Amino acid sequence: MGWGPRSAGRLLLLQLLLGLVRGVAGAPRSDDVCATCHEHATCQSKDGKKICICNYGFVGNGRTQCIDKNECQLGATVVCGNHTSCHNTPGGFYCICLEGYRATNNNKTFIPNDGTFCTDIDECEVSGVCGNGGRCVNTQGNFECYCIDGYLPMNGRVPFHPSRGGTRCAEIDCGPAPEVPGGFVIGNYTSRLGSQVRYECKEGFLSVPEYTLSSCTALGTWEAPKLYCQEGDLLEDDGSFDVSVINETCLKLNQHSRKVGSERIYQFQVRGQRWYLDSFYHATSFNLTTRDRAPEVCLALYPAADYTVNITGLGPPGLHSVQITMTTAPTATQTISNVSIFNGTCLRWSSMKTADIEEMYLLHIWGQRWYQEDFAQEVIFNTTTSSLTPAVCLDLHPGTNYSISLQALSSELPVVLSLTTQIAEPPHPEVEFFTVHGGPLPRLRLRKAKEENGPISSYQVVVLPLDLQSMFSCDSEGAASFFSNASDADGYVAAELLAKDVSDDSLEVSIGDRLYYGKYYNAPLKIGNDYCIILRITSEWNKIRHSHRSRWWVLRWAPLLLWFFLHSSPSQQCDGGLVLNVTGARTDVSTASRVPAQML
Repeated sequence: MGWGPRSAGRLLLLQLLLGLVRGVAGAPRSDDVCATCHEHATCQSKDGKKICICNYGFVGNGRTQCIDKNECQLGATVVCGNHTSCHNTPGGFYCICLEGYRATNNNKTFIPNDGTFCTDIDECEVSGVCGNGGRCVNTQGNFECYCIDGYLPMNGRVPFHPSRGGTRCAEIDCGPAPEVPGGFVIGNYTSRLGSQVRYECKEGFLSVPEYTLSSCTALGTWEAPKLYCQEGDLLEDDGSFDVSVINETCLKLNQHSRKVGSERIYQFQVRGQRWYLDSFYHATSFNLTTRDRAPEVCLALYPAADYTVNITGLGPPGLHSVQITMTTAPTATQTISNVSIFNGTCLRWSSMKTADIEEMYLLHIWGQRWYQEDFAQEVIFNTTTSSLTPAVCLDLHPGTNYSISLQALSSELPVVLSLTTQIAEPPHPEVEFFTVHGGPLPRLRLRKAKEENGPISSYQVVVLPLDLQSMFSCDSEGAASFFSNASDADGYVAAELLAKDVSDDSLEVSIGDRLYYGKYYNAPLKIGNDYCIILRITSEWNKIRHSHRSRWWVLRWAPLLLWFFLHSSPSQQCDGGLVLNVTGARTDVSTASRVPAQML
């Protein structure tokens, strides 16, 4: 069946429609943006729309263009930090430390955003990096090499780098020692730095001058020897010499001229004394035989002594003597040990001196009291003894802090120690007992006692019935208060005055005034009773307490009597204290009558 013209036209139209449909179905839709993103871009949603954004490290519109961003274009120092190189990669970069530096994260590459940076490598931590005889010095990003003492640089200069130039350190070798005409080298020697050779003239030659040494120097060469050997017929040996002190106890003898190889005998006579000890005398003598032209001799001398040394050259061609004086200094070591205190004021110590040799010791003593600012005691004296365990007792004040310096005069080091003396019995206070015309109560006027034997703590007034005077211990520390006694017939402390409350002028206390003095009540006296009044002074320091009964009075209390007088009666005693009887007599005198109490 054939196709007509109409059929052919319809067929062509159908093909065109099918092609159009296929073209529309194969093309992306206009709203599918993500399908159009660049291969180095990411599709993201923003404000409800899809957009293409270039990945980190790329720049562009995200669809048709995303090109690499070169982070290193700002410079390695800006991007990676100091001592680095920057390397760009597609979409990123990395950093590498320059030679001589390492990354703090211990990796070869790093990104600086984690805090990693490049720090110097201390190449000198590697032992032997500079080779034998080399000394490494670290620098920033590198290191340098130098030669130590006894080595010189070979094939280059210093500083050097072992991987460049071929420089190395070689040990100094001065080679064979130089020759001296008419002389020879004594013994063996090495040719290294600091080595020495000693020369002597051959027999039949005389040495001029005295310098017989040559040393290997840091330049790798020997010092030129200064020894000159002359034939013996040209000079005469007169046996003369001189002596020099090369340190405190050593001497050097210098012969003026002589033939090498001959022996010389020297006789030494040593005499020593100490200026501070007439009994000290050190004497010794000995001979020295030597072929050395300049022998050195060290003497065994005592410290802190003046010595005279006579040296005589014996034998041909004749005698020749030289005398010198030497003074030894005090030893720099301590010669005193095991210092102890006994009997309160005595010292004993051990001496490290030679037995049977007398030693003088200097004692310097300073004394002070915290309770007496104007008190100061200074004593300086010497003591001499040959004992290895000396002892000395000091005349010190009681109740005093002492600093004592003890020094052997043969030593420059003293021993310093502290000593505190115990307090002693306090002194008598200045006190007056008196009555006032028209007044009802007897009174005490007390002046502060001098703190001669220790700090004064307090003053106590003790009221005791006269009948108990033979049974009461005036030294008792346990006197009771008025209210603690079952009866006032037992006696009591009527007042306690602290030392700080007693002025230098005076302080008055009325017996029986019904007041408290400290913790004690001054109770009224009973009419018609006889009382023994005691004033006691107390000193206390470092847990040591001493009391002293200072004054005694006997009082018969009769308040209607307006005036009292005191008189002493040797027949009445209170435990060894003087008793003063009080009897009454009426008068109209209006002035006060005072009678100082007598000391025990």
